[in-house]
Amino acid sequence: MHISQKLAEAERAKKPSFSFEFFPPKTAQGVQNLYDRMDRMHDLGPSFIDVTWGAGGHLSQLTCEMVKAAQSTYGLETCMHLTCTDMEKSKVDIALKEAYNAGCTNILALRGDPPREEEKWEAKSEQFRYAKDLVKYIKDTYGNHFDIGVAGYPEGCDDQTDNDLLIEHLKEKVDAGGTFVVTQMFYDVDNFLKWVQKCRDRGIGVPIIPGIMPIHTHAAFIRRANWSKCNIPQAWTAALEPVKNDDAAVRDIGKGLVAEMCRKMLENGIIHLHFYTMNLAQATRMVLEELKVIPDAHTPLEKPLPWRQSLGLNRREENVRPIFWRNRNRSYIARTQDWDEFPNGRWGDSRSPAFGELDAYGIGLKGTNEQNIKLWGEPQSFKDIANLFVRYMNGKLESLPWSEAPISQEADAIKEDLVELNRRGLLTINSQPAVDGAKSSHPVYGWGPRNGYVFQKAYLEVLVSPEIISELITRIERNPDLTYYAVNKAGDLKTNSPADGPNAVTWGVFPGKEIVQPTIVETISFLAWKDEFYRLGHDWSRCYPAASPSRYVVQSLMETSYLVNIVHNDFHQSRGIYPLFDGLEVTDLEKALPIRPRPETNGFAATTEHTNGVSDAI
Repeated sequence: MHISQKLAEAERAKKPSFSFEFFPPKTAQGVQNLYDRMDRMHDLGPSFIDVTWGAGGHLSQLTCEMVKAAQSTYGLETCMHLTCTDMEKSKVDIALKEAYNAGCTNILALRGDPPREEEKWEAKSEQFRYAKDLVKYIKDTYGNHFDIGVAGYPEGCDDQTDNDLLIEHLKEKVDAGGTFVVTQMFYDVDNFLKWVQKCRDRGIGVPIIPGIMPIHTHAAFIRRANWSKCNIPQAWTAALEPVKNDDAAVRDIGKGLVAEMCRKMLENGIIHLHFYTMNLAQATRMVLEELKVIPDAHTPLEKPLPWRQSLGLNRREENVRPIFWRNRNRSYIARTQDWDEFPNGRWGDSRSPAFGELDAYGIGLKGTNEQNIKLWGEPQSFKDIANLFVRYMNGKLESLPWSEAPISQEADAIKEDLVELNRRGLLTINSQPAVDGAKSSHPVYGWGPRNGYVFQKAYLEVLVSPEIISELITRIERNPDLTYYAVNKAGDLKTNSPADGPNAVTWGVFPGKEIVQPTIVETISFLAWKDEFYRLGHDWSRCYPAASPSRYVVQSLMETSYLVNIVHNDFHQSRGIYPLFDGLEVTDLEKALPIRPRPETNGFAATTEHTNGVSDAI
């Protein structure tokens, strides 16, 4: 969606909005850390983010990769910076094509800073001497596909201090096709508001977005102000100077100063705030909390669907997903990124496209061996693993190999049942409570348009010991309201599902719309998830030395246990699944499960041949 459209919506709703800027880190670990931070900051509710372009384009490929990840994987509307600096036409074409293929529809067109080894800016190509040339080229090449932002300078820029001349240049950029303006950072709000009026008087009518640099430390505050040559109000200096050596105090006072600046702009007709995060979250979040503009229990983040939508190319209309990847969104996007179309409408066919290979980036276990051992310890018995799951269910562990984020509030309704199952060695992998007509605005269960109602069937995915599986299946099959799938690592599948087609486990009813059924359970997707599930367990075991008890106990669990999913098809029944497990528990939890050594091929124990995870013998 175009940024100018988002700004127009905010204007009509009279609701302030905001966005974040990030830059490409220099290390692979830095990139992963930033992705994790972007994922968390999504929940603050930004309208969009932007990703900077390295001076001279040195980090250009990483910029393109980050734009693709933000759009496709994290569902963040993304604006890609693109500069003229050190950029030949062929490089510009490649960058624009990659942005287009990533589903990106917003570009911030800049002249850019000179490479560090050059003292002054020089055009690489006569075709792109100024930002207005780049704007015109993008417009001529891609028409209206891209919304094109341009830079504004309320206090001058590095090589030009004549503000009237800079406003003329800004007018030229807008006339060439620029549809919104993002300003250089500043702290003098009175000067900014006067500058905005000058722009309006000159006929620049597009939205103007103020660039805001939160205050992290005093040293960084001074350094960035000096770099951008922006004026620091005397009152700010007086407030910050006495505490300059106390970072916490600087952040706290800075939060108040920046928030007051933002309030004054909002009171004077500015509707959107753009934060230069410096790839950090705390200072920005503190300002947003002070302004009371982030989601809370009374004003929850609006969710079009119960899962986070991808904004990748051809995925914006995607409206059906299997529930199995509920806690591994990044993996699902990676394994389906090459699909030409997605299961759409009420009953999309997920059997035609093949799920991607397990070796693709973003699918395997996150983190280094050392990090994972620090997080999950070194289990010596099945009981130790069960205790890890209990800690996770109680919110005392931030992730598990199959769940990349902390347990959600939605689980509160069934937390006691989940904790009890895990204490007895029945390891719960995924779940959702039954919901019978919650408002679409409900802070926990709500999703979709306003004034609707949402429903859920109770769902449980659990890892079951072979000593229990037969009794559990017998109990399930006695109840006609229950459907299940059970599979082991070898692909031996058991089910009472009447067909391979999908079973909707969430749906919503909204004014003026057909019933929306966005989350399903069905056979082929479950078998694809089964492969990934056991691969993740294998990856976890390989975090430990080959002869260690920890590797042995995790491998034993993977080799012998069944992955079972159960749906209670009567959504009025809030606890219909959990009585199935009454009296069932894994015996001898303190002992590692026995395992017969098996030859390994490519890191996996050799098994019978399978097709799509199903044994040929079935």
